[in-house]
Amino acid sequence: NLQINEKDDKLKAAQSLLNKLIRSNLVNTTNQVEVLQRDPSSPLYSVKSFEELRLKPQLLQGVYALGFNRPSKIQETALPMMLAEPPQNLIAQSQSGTGKTAAFVLAMLSHVDPENKWPQCLCVSPTYELALQTGKVIEQMGKFYPEVQLVYAIRGNKLERGTKLQEQIVIGTPGTVLDWCQKLKFIDPRKIKVFVLDEADVMIATQGHQDQSIRIPRMLPKTCQMLLFSATFEDTVWNFAKRIVPDPNIIKLKREEETLDTIKQYYVICNSKEEKFQALCNIYGAITIAQAMIFCHTRKTAGWLAGEVSREGHQVALLSGEMQVEQRAAVIERFRDGKEKVLVTTNVCARGIDVEQVSVVINFDLPVDRDGNPDNETYLHRIGRTGRFGKRGLAINMVDSRFSMNILNRIQEHFNKKIEKLDTDDLDEIEKIAN
Repeated sequence: NLQINEKDDKLKAAQSLLNKLIRSNLVNTTNQVEVLQRDPSSPLYSVKSFEELRLKPQLLQGVYALGFNRPSKIQETALPMMLAEPPQNLIAQSQSGTGKTAAFVLAMLSHVDPENKWPQCLCVSPTYELALQTGKVIEQMGKFYPEVQLVYAIRGNKLERGTKLQEQIVIGTPGTVLDWCQKLKFIDPRKIKVFVLDEADVMIATQGHQDQSIRIPRMLPKTCQMLLFSATFEDTVWNFAKRIVPDPNIIKLKREEETLDTIKQYYVICNSKEEKFQALCNIYGAITIAQAMIFCHTRKTAGWLAGEVSREGHQVALLSGEMQVEQRAAVIERFRDGKEKVLVTTNVCARGIDVEQVSVVINFDLPVDRDGNPDNETYLHRIGRTGRFGKRGLAINMVDSRFSMNILNRIQEHFNKKIEKLDTDDLDEIEKIAN
């Protein structure tokens, strides 16, 4: 099982990175923020503007340069806590795109004393790539604050023995950070003022990272501010977070409820993948689609289908598992910009990708888990993206066997929603459903 797990861990980190690469702006959440204060009697501040935070002018300039005009939902509540005197510890739940990286970067930059040329803030990320993403934000936000310097504690960064770091902010992966604090003594952990552990859920999914992540905080002074972030909070993440952060304030961002209420669902009976493709062409001919995502079960089917769609003269993008994260990001960017109207993808690739303009989802193959049972959560995830933000969406399921009809029936039962039959030879009918 370890093999499977390791594959999933890598996937988790890759997905997180992918989301960072393709986020051009913050997600517009209407979600509620829940706050549990360490000291319920102290007043809870939330700010509606960055000016209220009394930041150093060069940091305020950096915030605006990053394109933030006003604080995001999570920043409104988290920043006053992080910038309070004395600083407060925080465990925060927030998805990608909520502005949490900018929030803790601002906290680090605010607490640094630029006169002191030694590490004062330490940020730990699950992978080298994720560390670089955070580093980018530090560099952008600190653009007008050149006295504050940044160094990466990552495997490839080999320093001379006996080096004493001059940089005030260190960002890296757990193993290297631990070595720099303990074995190599590049960092004096007793002088650290702010410790950030980012992506805790990805961190504990990664072999070996968990105990390294617990050993680092033990070396820090009692006065060090501890900040921990995670997109999800299963019990394992919770227990881990509580071991690292004493007396925390807790912020949770309620997830957007995915719903099938605003989505029209249909199924089409076909006898082969060729017939499925024909049905797809008919659907495509009858409706002007904003953008469509088509899900296939295997890379092979996805590759074949993308080829066929492209031969019909449609602009098509293909997301496939063997692509590098950067390649995938480029494909999603193009799709998001509308350069291609159709995205053909396998399951693995599409996890966690938000593209707001998708109005049609086609299940070329219905989602099943490893044991061949209906994967209801994936179904909801795939389809749910078409009806986001209250928009109406359209979902079409291709059924090509008794087996897939059985899967479809079980999905209907699970969601207690009827999926209507569609005859794709009847073009009028398709036009009706699309409008």
